[in-house]
Amino acid sequence: MALRRKRVDRDNPERWLISYADFITLLFAFFVVMYAISSVNEGKYKTLGLSLGSAFGIKPGSPTEVGLIRLTEEEIYFKSIIDRRNAKLAEMQRKHAERRQQLVNKLNQTMSNFVKNGQMNVSETPRGVMLEINANTLFAQGGAELAAGARNTLTDVAKVLTENEQNIEVEGHTDDLPISTPQFPSNWELSSARASSVVRLFIDHGVQAKRLSAVGSADNHPVVNNDSAEGRTRNRRVTITVLNDDSSRDAQESIMSVTEAASGIAQALGGKP
Repeated sequence: MALRRKRVDRDNPERWLISYADFITLLFAFFVVMYAISSVNEGKYKTLGLSLGSAFGIKPGSPTEVGLIRLTEEEIYFKSIIDRRNAKLAEMQRKHAERRQQLVNKLNQTMSNFVKNGQMNVSETPRGVMLEINANTLFAQGGAELAAGARNTLTDVAKVLTENEQNIEVEGHTDDLPISTPQFPSNWELSSARASSVVRLFIDHGVQAKRLSAVGSADNHPVVNNDSAEGRTRNRRVTITVLNDDSSRDAQESIMSVTEAASGIAQALGGKP
């Protein structure tokens, strides 16, 4: 019986090529995935840019040269969107300024006698159009009941205020002399009651209640020093502020959001909005 030779295992010197090939394959796949993630899909951005331009009524155009910079089609769309935004903002601000000026003129015309006598003052503030009325014209000293003549005056003011839809803030102010009565323990209660009296009259004469708010500020916002009788008289007042329209601010914020989005897309494509 022939004896079988014992098998001798020998190391293959080229086995490392298998591991190397696997490593190279994985490395190649890794860089392919990284490239796919980092590359910008210009086709999708172009589609988005065309959609934004169409929403703003912008017609597609050919590349144009501005100075020494050549603008791509996408950059032209984004620039047009921003220009259109600026034009809308300018037009909206112009109309808002016209409405404020018309209200100022109408209040000055309606209250002309009181304005000339210094009992009322109409002005524009960052918050809106403000009508300031001397409290002595409206109330007895230490009281919050509207005088008969004051009711007629405020009725005329209410007729003007019913012609617009902006919110209205009525704020009562006092001087720094303390008050302590069963009805008004302090100037806080007095100033709040005076503002509420004006609000109630406005509601009775057609101004929508949801537009109105009453605020009592006591002696915390003087316009002059309280170190004289004239100064204290000046500080006892009621201010009626027709606040700026919230819808115009919302529209501005909406347009700004669209602009920011367009600018971000333009930068992603290498544009300069």
